[in-house]
Amino acid sequence: MNAQLQPTGSAYFIAKETEKPENHTLSVLVDNEPGVLARVIGLFSGRGYNIESLTVSETEHEKHLSRITIVTRGTPHVLEQIKHQLERIVPVHRVVDLTVRSHESGQERPLERELALVKVAGTGEARVEALRLADAFRASVIDANTEHFIFEITGKGSKIDQFIAIMKPLGLVEICRTGVAALNRGPQAM
Repeated sequence: MNAQLQPTGSAYFIAKETEKPENHTLSVLVDNEPGVLARVIGLFSGRGYNIESLTVSETEHEKHLSRITIVTRGTPHVLEQIKHQLERIVPVHRVVDLTVRSHESGQERPLERELALVKVAGTGEARVEALRLADAFRASVIDANTEHFIFEITGKGSKIDQFIAIMKPLGLVEICRTGVAALNRGPQAM
C-alpha cells in the first residue's frame, strides 16, 4: 500500500472525499459524577477525533446533571458517528447537535459565546492604545497597575480572536479562554 494512503489512526481517513469537514457544536447532558468527562474525552482521543473547544459545568444541581459543550470538526459522516458513539456512553442522557438544530430552525449557527482574560503589558502610547481598543471591543479592565492590564472580554470566538490579534503588537503577554458556551434560539430545551 502506498505510504500516502495508509490509515492514520484517525476516523477522518475513512471519510468520503466528496464530504467537506465542518465545525459542529454538540451539547451533551450527563450525570455529574467522577470519570464521565474522562470517558467522553477518551471516546474522542481513542478514535482520533479532534476537539476544538470543550466546556463543562453542572447545570441542574438537584438532578446532578452536567452539560458538556464540545466544538468538533468533521465530515457529516464522522459527526454522525461521534453523536452515536456519545449516546452509547452509559451516563449520557442526551446528545444534541446544536448546529444541525440551528439549521433546522432556519438559523446559521447556535448562539455561541466565549470568555477570555487577556493580559497586556505596556507603557506610554501602547498603553493608551490598548485601553482605547479595549473600550471599542467592550472589554472590561479587571486588573491594572502601572505596568499591565488584564482585560475580560466576552463574545463570539471570532471577536476574541480579533481582539487578541490587535493586542499582540501592543504588549500581549498571556491569554486564558473558557471555550464555547452555546444554546439554540427558541423556547425549547436541548
